[in-house]
Amino acid sequence: MNKKVNVVVWEKQDCPYCEEVKRYLTDNGFEYRTVDISRHEALREVLLIKYGVDDVPVVEIGFGNRFDAVTEMGIPKLEKTIRHYRMSN
Repeated sequence: MNKKVNVVVWEKQDCPYCEEVKRYLTDNGFEYRTVDISRHEALREVLLIKYGVDDVPVVEIGFGNRFDAVTEMGIPKLEKTIRHYRMSN
């Protein structure tokens, strides 16, 4: 059974790293949802509680009830996490 990988990009306006991540996901055929923390400042607290960070981009990747978050800048960690989920699928 092929499970759909869910992707959520936590972002803010005028964030070049956020745009880089979204471009990478789009170029590689991933659909994703976005959460804009610049519109809802309280969402920074959510990131802090969930992942110990309060800046973006944060990319949540998973399926079912299992999600991992990529909180490191740059594409290599994102690629590694995506590969893991594709192999698990």
